Amino acid sequence: MPIGGLQKTSLIDYPGKISSLIFIAGCNLKCPYCHNSILVKGGFIPYKQDAIINFLKERTNLIEGVVISGGEPTLYAKLEELCLQIKNLGYPIKLDTNGTNPDKIENLLKKKLIDYLAMDIKTVPNLYAPIFQKKAEPEKIIESIKLIKTAQIPYEFRTTCSKKIITADIMKKIAQLITGARLYALQLFNDKEPLNPDFFKNIKKNYNKKDLLHFKSIAEKMVKKCIIR
Repeated sequence: MPIGGLQKTSLIDYPGKISSLIFIAGCNLKCPYCHNSILVKGGFIPYKQDAIINFLKERTNLIEGVVISGGEPTLYAKLEELCLQIKNLGYPIKLDTNGTNPDKIENLLKKKLIDYLAMDIKTVPNLYAPIFQKKAEPEKIIESIKLIKTAQIPYEFRTTCSKKIITADIMKKIAQLITGARLYALQLFNDKEPLNPDFFKNIKKNYNKKDLLHFKSIAEKMVKKCIIR
């Protein structure tokens, strides 16, 4: 696994748990607001998987869970092996995913290798191209949503809100797509070193918390709980 980063302690990334974060490099999407751009473009110093596992062994009295994030972890066949190693240490695992690999998500669920799922929904699935993908594969996004909604583990969907990507109409369509979801989180994008700063060049002012409150008022009518992060 191309491990590109490690955050030793987090109080916010695994709801209700003190966690460590493992960042997997490489992604099949090119989100212009991505704030982990080094994991997409390269230039990071790789971690050895054995070193990560040894680190987690030493943290058993300090952390309560492990988050596997990215990049996009589901791109790699060895994700299952990494999850199994972590589970054997007694840690619950939260997986962050963009939902483009539903088969991998389904396999991890069947083998009970993950305990919390967080899926980013970028926009309406048929609009992923050309901003996020060269060719949109909406059926895969929709399949992942269905899998996660019926999973017997806690989960959340989340959307990063930026002008040129999210509008009130698009927010309504996303919320309709995930109707009945247990948790939907909205967030502003981190504008420090985004993957594609030129994308935002002609935006005089991006969304603020007030705008997110408006989007929340749209979405919360269709999901069980909607929050702003």
